[in-house]
Amino acid sequence: MRLLAVDGNSILNRAFYGIKLLTTKDGQFTNAIYGFMTTLIKILDECAPDGVAVAFDLRAPTFRHKAYSAYKAGRKGMPSELASQLEPLKKLLRLLGYAVVECEGYEADDILGTLAHMCEEENHTCMIATGDRDSLQLVSPMVSVRIAKTKMGKPEVVLYDESRIMEEYKVSPKQLIEVKALQGDSSDNIPGVAGIGPKGACDLIARFGSIDNIYENLDTIDIKDNMRKKLADGKESAYLSRMLGAINTEAPIDKVMEHYLTSDRDERAAVRLLIELEMFSLIPKLGLEADEIPDKDQGESKNKTTITVHRDSEPDFILTALKNTVCDVYFEFEDKNLSRFDICAGGDIYIIPTKTDIFPHFLVRLCGDETIAKRMYNVKPFFAFLSKKEMELKGLRLDLMLAAYLLNPSAGDYSLTRIYDEYKTFSVSSYEDEIKPLLCLVSTAGRVENLLEEKGQVKLMREIELLFAKVLADMEETGFEVDKDGIEKYGKSLDTDIDHLRQTVYDQVGYSFNIQSPKQLGEALFGKLGLPVQKKTKTGYSTSAEVLEKLQYDFPVVKDILEYRTLTKLKSTYCDGLIKLIAPDGRIYSSFNQTETRTGRISSTEPNLQNIPVRTQRGRELRRFFRAKEGCVLVDADYSQIELRVLAHVANDRAMTEAFKLGEDIHATTAAQVFHLPSDMVTPLMRSRAKAVNFGIVYGISAFSLSKDIGVTRNEAERYIRDYFEHFCGVRDYMNAVVENARTDGYVKTMFGRRRYLPELTSSNFATRSFGERVARNMPIQGTAADIIKIAMINVENRLRAEQKQARLILQVHDELIVEAPLEEAEAVANLLTEEMQTAVKLNVPLVADSKIGKTWYDAKK
Repeated sequence: MRLLAVDGNSILNRAFYGIKLLTTKDGQFTNAIYGFMTTLIKILDECAPDGVAVAFDLRAPTFRHKAYSAYKAGRKGMPSELASQLEPLKKLLRLLGYAVVECEGYEADDILGTLAHMCEEENHTCMIATGDRDSLQLVSPMVSVRIAKTKMGKPEVVLYDESRIMEEYKVSPKQLIEVKALQGDSSDNIPGVAGIGPKGACDLIARFGSIDNIYENLDTIDIKDNMRKKLADGKESAYLSRMLGAINTEAPIDKVMEHYLTSDRDERAAVRLLIELEMFSLIPKLGLEADEIPDKDQGESKNKTTITVHRDSEPDFILTALKNTVCDVYFEFEDKNLSRFDICAGGDIYIIPTKTDIFPHFLVRLCGDETIAKRMYNVKPFFAFLSKKEMELKGLRLDLMLAAYLLNPSAGDYSLTRIYDEYKTFSVSSYEDEIKPLLCLVSTAGRVENLLEEKGQVKLMREIELLFAKVLADMEETGFEVDKDGIEKYGKSLDTDIDHLRQTVYDQVGYSFNIQSPKQLGEALFGKLGLPVQKKTKTGYSTSAEVLEKLQYDFPVVKDILEYRTLTKLKSTYCDGLIKLIAPDGRIYSSFNQTETRTGRISSTEPNLQNIPVRTQRGRELRRFFRAKEGCVLVDADYSQIELRVLAHVANDRAMTEAFKLGEDIHATTAAQVFHLPSDMVTPLMRSRAKAVNFGIVYGISAFSLSKDIGVTRNEAERYIRDYFEHFCGVRDYMNAVVENARTDGYVKTMFGRRRYLPELTSSNFATRSFGERVARNMPIQGTAADIIKIAMINVENRLRAEQKQARLILQVHDELIVEAPLEEAEAVANLLTEEMQTAVKLNVPLVADSKIGKTWYDAKK
């Protein structure tokens, strides 16, 4: 028999600190459970055991505490975020058929030792999995140890047998107890012998075998006198430490080997628990089938749904049957052509053949009929398809993907199967594979709609997100024209400058090396040139941007290196990268993701047009190569300080509101208040610092971070923030209130009902809790600004079409909109764009947007 004995506390602890905090949408912490289970799955695959026993500590004192009151003294208690994950993990393990073993008065290590000893006596194989090296003393011909840890969110496992221990420590496994007797263990507060460290302890035991042999022959063994004195003075401590460090192999636990064989799993309950923990990816990894589990609220009797499948029905029959119903529509594309189109209403499924002559006419009638309410999944590509056919989609009431995003913006995965696992109301496992995707939609859509209703998010879904999906679909199809030849010439000029900078750096250092290699660069700067070391890492000197930026003003070579990095990034990412993505028609077609961020902002990929450099003149030049097509110009409009205006509104701050209503320069106004000066005496530097304070407040900046950003002392930064809040007291009161409300509610929300859940606010960890507080202050502002620009984009697009303009939205970059317009429409479109942005919503302060016209993006931003 092969027994896997797992140190539950050890691996769980390492998983907790190796993976960032994860929670369910209800606030249950899950990162340690997830890390533990991924580690366990990896070890199970490697070991293929017949039985599994997972040992856990109990909170009661052990025999070691009774023998030595200082044992493990000073250890911090288990964080509440970790403690809350213990019982769910134990429950899951039991449901999976694994033995959970605990023994009052003994530690998990003692349970592992007892299980290992039991295996040796009965000639079984024992494989120990732990995150601690204490168990290495148990290794024998029948016992191996796997040291497991979670690194960068992934499990790593290292096997230790007798030969590896001898190779690494130069002693046998059992002699490791003797080593610990001498060196001690600071993590457990085992004292050892004062002045003897790991190397000295290993050397002594390798030479003399045990502390018994050392002390029996202390006067005659060949060691230095100062070592002899240390050993003599520490004799009592050495024997105490050996007792404390030796694993007990006779803990009073069940010693019947057959009782540790993996038992039958309660698969239904295990899947339910994994779904509650929102660990959907673990279900298949554990060999479980989510489809076989009836919904916990439905029960067995309600798990059967009668489905009738119609394959060759006449269009008129289908459309008549769908009238005044809510129907679920599932579609698939191949090369942007509809390859599948299935509809379900009630218990009837209609499989619509898409390659018939009559299908386009059927689609026109179906999509144009508002009396047929439609629920779909990921509607954006369908919008794009219909737009090419000049068809409208009426009666759309739900996009399941967008709805799941609104309900849980931190989930990250909004695949249909994942949504089904979380929200299903009946199982689809018994149905044929062909109709399962549609039934996943049917099983979840109603429940998701009800949840949106409960959370007050139906309007957000239907009046913003659904309409915005169509805007994004049109933007993706329209694309942005680029000057390929111009980019190539720009790239060549960068190559010339990069070569020059590289040689300049070599000349200053005195030899050639790989500037892109942190190790070689560190050796050149801090080794060869002797620059003052700022920070060291495990692999050498740190050459991070933060480190180099501190040195650039005193050392020209560092400034050249930073410029070299900037130019090589421009060349590789933006020149070479953009050229690869230019379509045959000369345009770039970016993809816009509506479910990527937790604040409601969109993201852009392949390429990321929202990340075109703007901070440096050289980076801004890239915008010269984004241009309007022949006969057209670009109309570019930016919101002015939209987040600060939203802050003035939600905080109802009198002073800030008044400043915006009077059209004052808010940064200059802030500077005057912070520095206690008349407005006409505010210098550009003061305004710049006040600007940093204004935007820093929005993002919940600390005095320490502000001091670094603007180059002042921490005390000065604290004074700026204090004076700011004294003047803008409404902002201060809002910032305090929003955090307290978030602690009570568990979430914050925008003006339009978009939520972000904040389990971080309940964390016992100061840094985590502080992060939650910053998010609580910022998300309602940033999220509301994101919602406003979505509304503006919807209104701009609707008005362009209503007025039959040829102009089209082609890009959104945070608070900036770009429209490509025929030259003759430019002025009218500029006015339209400004008007729709400024009237998107009504706040206590005016929304201000400014439109400019240019042939290129660069020209339009002047």
